[in-house]
Amino acid sequence: MSMALMITLFLIGLAGSFISGMLGIGGAIINYPMLLYIPALLGLASFTPHDVSGISTVQALFASISGVLIYRKGGYLNKRLILYMGVSVLAGSFLGGFGSRLMSEAGVNIVYGILALLAVVMMLIPKKGLDEQDLTAVVFNKWLASALAFAVGIAAGIVGAGGAFLMVPIMLLILKIPTRMTIASSLAITFLSSIGSTAGKLATGQVLFLPALVVVIASLIASPLGAMTGRRANTKVLQVILSVLIFITAVKIWLDIL
Repeated sequence: MSMALMITLFLIGLAGSFISGMLGIGGAIINYPMLLYIPALLGLASFTPHDVSGISTVQALFASISGVLIYRKGGYLNKRLILYMGVSVLAGSFLGGFGSRLMSEAGVNIVYGILALLAVVMMLIPKKGLDEQDLTAVVFNKWLASALAFAVGIAAGIVGAGGAFLMVPIMLLILKIPTRMTIASSLAITFLSSIGSTAGKLATGQVLFLPALVVVIASLIASPLGAMTGRRANTKVLQVILSVLIFITAVKIWLDIL
């Protein structure tokens, strides 16, 4: 691997992981398109969708746990929510990650595009009164949370994502979890999801170890910085940023598919 490619991957990892730590996502929604298009555009490498999903899976694992460590204080981590959704998404992501080898590269891109489109729609729906709740009195439907997390896990495992880019809108819109608690808890859930996805990708030989290592090193640096920024940022601003990023990604993916 050339030095130019290593630097490019490192910068991609920095950008994606900073944003992921700030918004409570594993980073695949950002890193997937950048890894797929930027190295090829620069003439440095041409990663396939399977290659990119493998790298993104490992990156999400390390970026999410780095963010969780920043949010562990302050009462933002909802342990019951993390348990119910985390176990379900872990099981689903392992199945999705293991079964993704049976899909074509076009199929992986289509799944990713559908997930991004669903996330955009949910983020655009108004969410009133979320951040007026007492964090110690937040309640949710545990069976609905588990079922949704399992479904997200299967789809996210296919594309090598932790699933948080879809989990965050679900937690905000359907489960009515306050924004900052959603961001913190989704990072923990993404970590569990990424364990399943990573195991599935490793078991089927879909991880390029050296590129993944470069991106992981960048994640360990940038994700905590992003999480610290997210703790101080206005919650409405965080929701708008996430909506815009997901929308841009969805448009790009669907333009390529069509």
